[in-house]
Amino acid sequence: MTTDLDITLDKYRTELTGYCYRMLGSSFEAEDAVQDTMVRAWRSYGTFEGRSSLRSWLYRIATNVCLDMLSAGNRRARPMDLSDATPLARAALSPRPDTTWLEPMPDARVLPAVEDPAEAAVAKESVRLAFMAALQQLPPKQRAVLILREVLAWRASEVAELLGTSVASVNSALQRARATLAEREDKGAGAAVSDPLDEEQQKLLERYVAAFEGYDMTALTALLHEDAIMTMPPFDLWLTGHADIAGFMTTIGAACAGSRLLPVRVNGLPGFAQYKPDPEQGGFAPWAIQVLEISDGRLTGFHFFLDTQRWFPLFGMPLHLDGEADQVEDGA
Repeated sequence: MTTDLDITLDKYRTELTGYCYRMLGSSFEAEDAVQDTMVRAWRSYGTFEGRSSLRSWLYRIATNVCLDMLSAGNRRARPMDLSDATPLARAALSPRPDTTWLEPMPDARVLPAVEDPAEAAVAKESVRLAFMAALQQLPPKQRAVLILREVLAWRASEVAELLGTSVASVNSALQRARATLAEREDKGAGAAVSDPLDEEQQKLLERYVAAFEGYDMTALTALLHEDAIMTMPPFDLWLTGHADIAGFMTTIGAACAGSRLLPVRVNGLPGFAQYKPDPEQGGFAPWAIQVLEISDGRLTGFHFFLDTQRWFPLFGMPLHLDGEADQVEDGA
């Protein structure tokens, strides 16, 4: 039975999921953390004295949950955070455990509706893959301080109260976190995507879909920045440059020919659910959630998340297409 308290708490679910996702770098761990937060809040609501707002109280609980989950020290990453690029001649598909990887997340699960376009833009930028990867390099408490101060625009005094520390300590942690992020700007600042997409970016995506579905490598590489990056978690392989990317797609990745792409909203960036032809059942089988990074009119990165049994339900996408992909509605 749903109570008034359940309804009240649930109003904060999306923003808390966004906070926990930024802290943890994992879609499913973030949702687990929020569920744990809600359970703890429900059980201890009788002790809530109202000295702070309900929202602040929930963030305090969520922060403690996340810090407990991060105590094992695991830092999620992208393939290019862990190794050098792999030349095509040495390309091999070597998976690493799921806990290694920064995970994608549907926008709708982490970005609450806001009226201020500037606030919405900041929120989207703060879940983009490059920023998320940089966050994972921060110690957990610095991570919390940076998110609360820079993304959620909390005052230093509010963050100090939440963390049980001093304003001076919060300001010092924020300064150190900013310095770490500044050092990582050369590791793929990633995307400069308009919100909403401007006309040039929309046309670039249309050309990308036509090139990918047609498996036209000449057309596809014409859309790529010369230093474009391609990744495929859970495999640690990553490729850079036109020749290696096109070479991979026409050799090891040749089974992607004839794919269909359906748009999804992912990590504040353009994305697609990719379906490959299914020779056994006919139609199309799910293959990857693609996340695209765009800058200066070119694709600077495209990232294929291949665990279809996890990602496609999360994004509200079907696990099989019987007919043409364009008959299916846009995903989450």
